[in-house]
Amino acid sequence: MRDRAAYLRALGIEDWRLRGGDAAVPAAEVEAPACAGPAATAGDSWEQVAAEVAGCVRCPLHQNRINTVFGVGNRQAHWLIVGEAPGVEEDKRGEPFVGRAGQLLNSMLRGIGLEREVVFIANVLKCRPPNNREPQPAEVAQCLPYLERQIALLRPRIMLAVGRIAAQNLLATDTPIGKLRGHVHAFGASRTPLVVTYHPAYLLRSPGEKRKAWEDLKFARRIYREHSA
Repeated sequence: MRDRAAYLRALGIEDWRLRGGDAAVPAAEVEAPACAGPAATAGDSWEQVAAEVAGCVRCPLHQNRINTVFGVGNRQAHWLIVGEAPGVEEDKRGEPFVGRAGQLLNSMLRGIGLEREVVFIANVLKCRPPNNREPQPAEVAQCLPYLERQIALLRPRIMLAVGRIAAQNLLATDTPIGKLRGHVHAFGASRTPLVVTYHPAYLLRSPGEKRKAWEDLKFARRIYREHSA
């Protein structure tokens, strides 16, 4: 409990505590399109997908990138964390969620007993959009199949979409993030449970929303346990 308290203090909220188990959060099944996420083919592999991402020229974003950002973590993970797109530091290092937002994400995960190394972290886009602008539909259309293949290979037990852009693209919706939170969404033909929360970068700008993010994380942990029983 002392370690957890330290992690939660790192999130900037002193009184985040579990009292009598996870707080109840209304759950509702919301289906994503059945076509979201193809099954991995017999010949597909992590190495093949990684090589294709590294050499990808499907959209103009490849022209200004330093590195593609394939994803990082345990390739047998039960948890898949999905963000929007690489930023400046991610582009430089070729790794998702580094810098202050990455540190906050690490603390968020530790708060529910997860180390960064035991989950898999990826983005909807593998290349950084200029000036960190939002991904364009044509860019998502070209890049999302890579993530779908990663999902098919990983076969996660739960997905956590962090931020509006990731959530809306994974669920093929324009529903505001406030209405996507607090529900279990079923992703793809495998109906993988998907939970939505705020992006760590947003939480750094709006620390008053961190308590809501904590509720989302507890909710995701409860859903994971229910689907893993």
